Order: sequence, then C-alpha cells, then structure tokens
Amino acid sequence: MGKLRFFLGNYQFFSLLLFYLYSQAFISSSFTNSLIERPTCSHNESQALLQFKQTLFFDCNASFLCNPNYGIAAFLKTDSWKEDTDCCSWEGVTCDSDTGRVIGLDLSCSWLCGTIPSNSSLFFLQHLKRLNLAFNNFRQSNISAKFGQFPNLTHLNLSNSFSSGQVPSEISHLSKLVSLDLSRFSLPFPSDQEPFNELKLETTTLKRLALNFSRVKELFLDGIDMCSVDHGYLMNLSSSLTSLSLVDCGLNGTISDRIFRFPNLKLLKLGKNPELVVYLPKSNGTSTLEILDLKQTVLVGDLSGSIRGLKSLKSLNLASCDLNGSIPTSLANLSQLVVLELPDNNFSGWIPASFANLTELQHLDLSYNGLEGTIPPFANGLSKLVCLLLPSNLLNGTIPPWVFNLPSLKLLSLANNRFIGHISEFQSKSLSIIYFKNNMLQGHIPRSIFQLVNLTVLDLSLNNFSDSVELDMFSELQNLEFLDLSHNSLSLSTKNGVNFALNKLHFLSLSSCNLTEFPNFLRGSKVLTILDLSKNIIRGPIPQWMWKVGKESLLHLYLDHNSLTGPVQFPWKNALTLYLQSNRFQGVLPIPPVQTSFFSIANNYMTGEISSSICNISSLRIIDASHNNLSGKIPSCLFNFSNTLSVLDLRANGFHGTIPTTFVEPCSLENLNFHGNQMEGPLPRSLANCRNLQVLDLGSNKLSDTFPNWLETLPMLQVLVLSSNKFHGFVNNSGARLPFPKLRLGTLKI
Repeated sequence: MGKLRFFLGNYQFFSLLLFYLYSQAFISSSFTNSLIERPTCSHNESQALLQFKQTLFFDCNASFLCNPNYGIAAFLKTDSWKEDTDCCSWEGVTCDSDTGRVIGLDLSCSWLCGTIPSNSSLFFLQHLKRLNLAFNNFRQSNISAKFGQFPNLTHLNLSNSFSSGQVPSEISHLSKLVSLDLSRFSLPFPSDQEPFNELKLETTTLKRLALNFSRVKELFLDGIDMCSVDHGYLMNLSSSLTSLSLVDCGLNGTISDRIFRFPNLKLLKLGKNPELVVYLPKSNGTSTLEILDLKQTVLVGDLSGSIRGLKSLKSLNLASCDLNGSIPTSLANLSQLVVLELPDNNFSGWIPASFANLTELQHLDLSYNGLEGTIPPFANGLSKLVCLLLPSNLLNGTIPPWVFNLPSLKLLSLANNRFIGHISEFQSKSLSIIYFKNNMLQGHIPRSIFQLVNLTVLDLSLNNFSDSVELDMFSELQNLEFLDLSHNSLSLSTKNGVNFALNKLHFLSLSSCNLTEFPNFLRGSKVLTILDLSKNIIRGPIPQWMWKVGKESLLHLYLDHNSLTGPVQFPWKNALTLYLQSNRFQGVLPIPPVQTSFFSIANNYMTGEISSSICNISSLRIIDASHNNLSGKIPSCLFNFSNTLSVLDLRANGFHGTIPTTFVEPCSLENLNFHGNQMEGPLPRSLANCRNLQVLDLGSNKLSDTFPNWLETLPMLQVLVLSSNKFHGFVNNSGARLPFPKLRLGTLKI
C-alpha cells in the first residue's frame, strides 16, 4: 500500500510537470508564431515617415507651451525613428495589428519646427485614423488643403502649432471625423518667440463643416478669428456633438438658446467673446451639460432660472459678464459642481449660506465683486475646496475657523477686503498660496505658516500684524517664490545667523519691517527679480555678497529710506528700476545699466559731475538726482533723448553753466527741475518743443533773460517757478488766445 501511495504521488507529480512543460512550450510557440505573423510597417510608409522627419528640424523652444506639471511633457519623439527598423515600434506611431498600416501618428510636444507643404510625405499616409501634431512650431505656415484628403481620419489635432492664414475648406471633406482641434492659446511668448499671426475661419468653411461633419463629437476652435463668421450655422452641427469650444474667437451678434438643447452636449465654451450676446436657456436646458464657460460675454435671460435646469454641471465660469444683484441661491442646487467662477462682476450682498450644499466644490472664485458681510460658517460643507478666491470685495469681520481647517486647500486669497482679528493656525499642509494683502488683520503671524513646505506665495502686506519674526523661521520654505510682509508693525531679525538660502525666490518685499540688515537667505540667489527693502533701518555699506545677488535676473531694486553708506555700483545688467533715494551714499554718480528707465538717487551725498556716458542709457524716463552735492555742467546730450525722458530733477545741487539748448522735438519732458543750482544765461527757446511740460522749476539760480513770454503757449504747464533769478524787462502778453491755460502755481519774483 505504501508503494502504491508512492507511485501515485510520483505519478501526479510527473503528470503536473509534463503538463507545465507542455503548456510552456505551447505558450512559447504561440508567442513565437505571433511575432512571426504580426505584420510589419510597409516600406513605403516607413520611408514617408523618415522623409517627413527630414523636412523638419528640432528646437526645444518649439514646444514651450507643453508643461510637465500638467502631464504634458515635451521630448524628441522622432529620435527613435531609424532606418531598417520597424516603424510600428517607433515613438508616436501606431499600426493596425492586422495589416501593419500606419493608422495613428502622435507627434504632439515633439519640438518640431518647420513647415508642412502640400507635397509633404506626411500625406502619403492614407490609412491614418488619428493625427496629432499639437504643440509644435510650424512657423506661421498655412494649414495645407491636403489635410482634408485623409479618407479614414477620425481625429485631427493641430492645436497650438503656430499655423496661420485660412482654415482650408477641404477640412470639411473629412466625413468620418469625430474630433477636430485647431485651437490656439492666447499666452505670452518667450523673448525668442514672435507672436503668431491669426488663423481665420470663413463662413463658407463653417457651413461645410456643419453640413459634412455628421459624426463629429468634439470641435475645438479656440483663438481662431471668426469675427466675420455667421455662427448661425453652428446650429446645424451634428446632434452627436459632445464638446464645442469657441473661446476668444472674436464672435459677435447673438447665440440662440437652442445651442443649450443639443441632446449630447457636455462641454460648451464661448468665453472671451465680449461682443457676443448669449441667450440663456430656460429651465429646460440640456441636463447633459457638464462644463459651461461664458466668461466675458453678454448674457441675456434669467440667470437663476437657467442655472436651475443644468443639473449635471460640474464647471461654471461666468467671469466678467457684468452681472449684478445677489448671487443666485439656485447655484446651491448644482450638487455636482466642482468649479464655480464668478469673478469680476457686480454682485453685491452676502455670500449665500446655501453654498454649504456644494459638497463636491473644489474651486470657488468670487473675486472682484462688491460682496459684503462675513464669510458664512460653512463648517464641513466645503471640505473638498482646493482653491478659495475671495479677494477685492467688501467682506468684513473675522475669518471663520473652517477656512483654516480645509484639508486639501492649496490656494487661499482673501486680499483687499476688510477682515479684522487674528489668523488661526493652518491645518492644511498642502497650501501653496496665501494671499491676505490689504486687510486689517492683526496679532501674530501663525507659526504653522513656517511649516508649510509647499508654500510658493506668501503675501501678508498692508495689515496690522505686530510680531517679532526671526528670519531663521523661513528655513523650511524652500519652495517660496514670492514673499511680501511689507507695511505691518513687524520686527524682522536674525538670531543665530542665517545659514540657509531661498534659491527659488523671485519677489521679496520687506518694506517697513524694522529690518537692520540684508536678509542672508538671499546669498547666491540667481533668480531674484524684485527686491524691496525700503523704509527700514539698515545701516552701513551694502555687503559685498549682495552685489552678486541676481546679477542677471534683478529688474527692480528699492533700497530707499535707509541709512546705507559708501559708494554705489550697478552689477545688475538688466535692472529697469533703481530706487536708492534718502540714504547716505557717497562718491561719484554711478551710471545705471543700459536698460534702466527709472533712476532715483536723490537725498544722498553724491559728488562730482554727471558723466556724459549717462547719455548712452537712452531708455531712461525718470532721472532724480536732487539734493546731492553734484557739480559741473549738465551734459547737453541728456536732452538729445528728451523724446523719451519725462522727468529730470536735479534741484539742490551745485550745477553751473547754461541750460543746454538741445530740447529736441518731439519732447516728452513733463517735469524739469533745476531749482537751487548756479545755472546762468538765458532760457533756451527750444523748451517750447516740450508741449507736455507740466512742471518747470528754475528758481534760485543765476539765469539772466527777459521774461520768456513764449512759455504762455505750453498747453499742459501747471507749475512755473522762475523766482530768485535775474529776469528783467516787462511781462508782456505773447498774444496767445489762452495764455497759461492750465497754470496753477506761478512764482516770478526775481
């Protein structure tokens, strides 16, 4: 019996082993056969793709709109395209599993640059069903009519690819098309990119699209010029339409409420068409609509009733629609709402307490209205909020505790209201933006703020906070890009010496913070753009390490109203604004960088002459070097660019010599002030070229001339001071019909 049990056990073992080996052999054989039998890409289509690749070049700026933070990463997809390899294995290429024909080509965000002419080998791929060339740069070239000759194409995406000209009517030949995206973002361009020319759509093309697109579900035409289009043809689009987006198309006239009755419509975007009148639906509007964007349009109809019928809405944007009255309480019935945007309207009254019913809401924007009262005690009603935007209203009272307890909150803006009281400790660790500027908040800054490691923006300026804050407390905020604590009653200090850096900081404003030294966390910064340390008590020379901060990046520098000493240098080659007045700087007047437009070094102890090299800074619009110890002659070349210079204030110095006669026409000077110098000679008649002059103060000099009656003809002159000079003769009327038409202050005493 034991032997039999042994035999049976081994028999079962060997049976299982044989079955395993057999099955593995079968799977391996099947896999091998599938590899052998799977068709490969045809030689002709492979060559067509390679030839298409060769007609384009690669530029990493060509796909600058692609943002990996939003899941759109740019990379060189065609890098995998090699001769003598199966094109079905190439990045971005999809082949039919039965025939090997290329049926899909996705080269979106591929750094492609060049043009696609009508003889491009791309059009040899006649079996294409999906074609995506979005987010590349086709260099203002027209969209070829050949795009309408893909007989099987169901999806075409040429969005944000820098095409221009007319949308070819041949696109309407794509009778199997399900999705068409030709949209263009209205975004600022990098310095090395030129804004693209317009892409236009004519009425005849829209008419053909509506007639032939019997299967279309998605139509995205954002940013295309449709100002001359009869958009009534939109009503002839297929009833299968699920998405229609016509944002920023220059549409005008009226859109009937019939568009809301498309039976399958889920997305409708007509925003940023300020001349477009949209008739809102009655309460029996489509229940399928999930996304509705009507921002910057003119709305006609009963908003409250229209909203009541849109039960499926998840996103509603009615920004800048000139809406007024109270916010409709019927919004609270949209239980699936995730995004609600109503900014920049004229809503008044209180925030509806019934918003507590919007339990799915993640984004709430009620900014730039006239809302009053306190924030309702929503408690747990809005627990899923990620963004809460209530700035620029008339809200008051204290901020309720639930605002600080939202677990998923990332963006919180309550700026420019009338909130009072203290700020509670923040419970949300995900916060990235806190914007409380210009309220009446007081007390201490919550210490929990300094533990928010994801924080990028912190603005508590223009409040009544009174606290002693050590700069070391910012050490955990390594993602901080914007920090503004200015104009409070804070005292910032360093306890043990700061040994960390905030290398991502672009904007820093600590004005009026009782600061006694330059923040050490700026050491080594290469991205700082704006630095405001004005109205503090910083003494002594600017530290050597500070001259290296933001050498390439710094654009605006405010160090005024401190007690800084020593000579001044300007290593910041791209600086536009230099505000250094009311310090104790010494030495010769420094020459600002070549792009500077605003330069103030008034109320210091600068000595010597103004170098004529300042005339190389032709971008200067404001020069204020008043109340120093400067001397010598004023360089005459300064007035060679008076067509851009608007303010020249050199009062209370020791300049001598005559006023230069080189006021060129056209002259942009609005304020010319040489009061309290030693200027001599006559007043140059070329000043009559300065038709925009509002202030002319030449008092307390040694000017010698007859009274300049010709000044009566300056149409904008409001302040004229010629006192304490050596003018002589009669003050005669120049014969001007309206002498000194805007003069408010005139001092002529000699």
